[in-house]
Amino acid sequence: MKDHIARLQQAIRDLHGCESQYLETVPVIEAFQGKIIWAGDVEVFQIRGHLKAKHAYAWAQLSGTRDQETKYITVLEFPPVDSPQAAVKAAIMSQIKDAREN
Repeated sequence: MKDHIARLQQAIRDLHGCESQYLETVPVIEAFQGKIIWAGDVEVFQIRGHLKAKHAYAWAQLSGTRDQETKYITVLEFPPVDSPQAAVKAAIMSQIKDAREN
Protein backbone atom coordinates (compact mmCIF):
# COMPACT_ATOMS: atom_id res chain seq x y z
CA MET A 1 0.00 0.00 0.00
CA LYS A 2 2.84 2.41 0.79
CA ASP A 3 4.29 1.99 -2.73
CA HIS A 4 0.87 2.59 -4.27
CA ILE A 5 0.38 5.81 -2.29
CA ALA A 6 3.93 6.96 -3.10
CA ARG A 7 3.34 6.41 -6.84
CA LEU A 8 0.13 8.42 -6.70
CA GLN A 9 1.89 11.20 -4.79
CA GLN A 10 4.57 11.24 -7.48
CA ALA A 11 1.87 11.52 -10.16
CA ILE A 12 0.32 14.47 -8.29
CA ARG A 13 3.76 16.08 -8.05
CA ASP A 14 4.54 15.47 -11.74
CA LEU A 15 1.18 16.55 -13.12
CA HIS A 16 0.26 19.39 -10.78
CA GLY A 17 3.50 20.48 -9.09
CA CYS A 18 2.08 19.92 -5.60
CA GLU A 19 3.18 18.05 -2.53
CA SER A 20 0.50 15.87 -0.98
CA GLN A 21 -0.48 14.09 2.18
CA TYR A 22 -2.60 10.94 2.09
CA LEU A 23 -5.92 11.30 3.93
CA GLU A 24 -8.13 8.32 3.16
CA THR A 25 -9.27 5.64 0.71
CA VAL A 26 -12.85 5.79 -0.57
CA PRO A 27 -14.46 2.93 -2.51
CA VAL A 28 -16.39 4.22 -5.54
CA ILE A 29 -18.79 2.47 -7.89
CA GLU A 30 -19.96 4.38 -10.95
CA ALA A 31 -22.94 3.03 -12.86
CA PHE A 32 -24.58 4.12 -16.10
CA GLN A 33 -27.97 2.84 -17.23
CA GLY A 34 -27.87 0.16 -14.56
CA LYS A 35 -24.43 -1.19 -15.48
CA ILE A 36 -21.24 -0.72 -13.50
CA ILE A 37 -18.75 1.14 -15.67
CA TRP A 38 -16.09 1.73 -13.02
CA ALA A 39 -15.40 0.33 -9.58
CA GLY A 40 -12.36 0.84 -7.42
CA ASP A 41 -10.68 2.74 -4.63
CA VAL A 42 -9.98 6.46 -4.88
CA GLU A 43 -7.21 7.86 -2.70
CA VAL A 44 -7.84 11.30 -1.24
CA PHE A 45 -4.90 13.65 -0.64
CA GLN A 46 -4.55 17.07 0.90
CA ILE A 47 -2.28 19.11 -1.35
CA ARG A 48 0.09 22.01 -0.75
CA GLY A 49 1.48 24.38 -3.32
CA HIS A 50 -1.57 24.90 -5.52
CA LEU A 51 -3.20 28.31 -5.72
CA LYS A 52 -6.81 27.07 -5.62
CA ALA A 53 -7.17 23.34 -4.99
CA LYS A 54 -6.90 21.91 -1.48
CA HIS A 55 -7.43 18.25 -2.34
CA ALA A 56 -6.56 15.78 -5.06
CA TYR A 57 -8.23 12.48 -5.87
CA ALA A 58 -6.07 9.78 -7.42
CA TRP A 59 -6.13 6.14 -8.49
CA ALA A 60 -4.32 3.72 -10.74
CA GLN A 61 -5.86 1.71 -13.55
CA LEU A 62 -4.55 -0.79 -16.02
CA SER A 63 -4.38 0.27 -19.65
CA GLY A 64 -3.11 -0.99 -22.97
CA THR A 65 -4.36 -3.80 -25.16
CA ARG A 66 -3.51 -6.44 -22.57
CA ASP A 67 -3.64 -4.29 -19.43
CA GLN A 68 0.14 -4.33 -19.36
CA GLU A 69 0.51 -0.67 -18.38
CA THR A 70 -0.52 1.22 -15.27
CA LYS A 71 -2.02 4.64 -15.77
CA TYR A 72 -2.25 7.07 -12.86
CA ILE A 73 -5.30 9.31 -12.79
CA THR A 74 -5.30 12.49 -10.71
CA VAL A 75 -8.14 14.99 -10.43
CA LEU A 76 -7.91 18.23 -8.48
CA GLU A 77 -10.80 19.42 -6.34
CA PHE A 78 -12.39 22.20 -8.42
CA PRO A 79 -16.14 22.72 -8.75
CA PRO A 80 -18.00 20.65 -9.73
CA VAL A 81 -15.45 18.08 -8.48
CA ASP A 82 -15.95 18.00 -4.73
CA SER A 83 -15.74 14.29 -3.88
CA PRO A 84 -14.09 11.05 -4.97
CA GLN A 85 -17.29 10.11 -6.81
CA ALA A 86 -17.31 13.40 -8.73
CA ALA A 87 -13.61 12.92 -9.58
CA VAL A 88 -14.34 9.52 -11.13
CA LYS A 89 -17.22 10.99 -13.16
CA ALA A 90 -15.00 13.84 -14.38
CA ALA A 91 -12.25 11.41 -15.39
CA ILE A 92 -14.71 9.19 -17.28
CA MET A 93 -16.13 12.20 -19.11
CA SER A 94 -12.62 13.34 -20.01
CA GLN A 95 -11.77 9.88 -21.37
CA ILE A 96 -14.97 9.85 -23.46
CA LYS A 97 -14.17 13.30 -24.83
CA ASP A 98 -10.61 12.25 -25.70
CA ALA A 99 -11.85 9.09 -27.43
CA ARG A 100 -14.32 11.09 -29.53
CA GLU A 101 -11.61 13.55 -30.60
CA ASN A 102 -9.24 10.75 -31.67
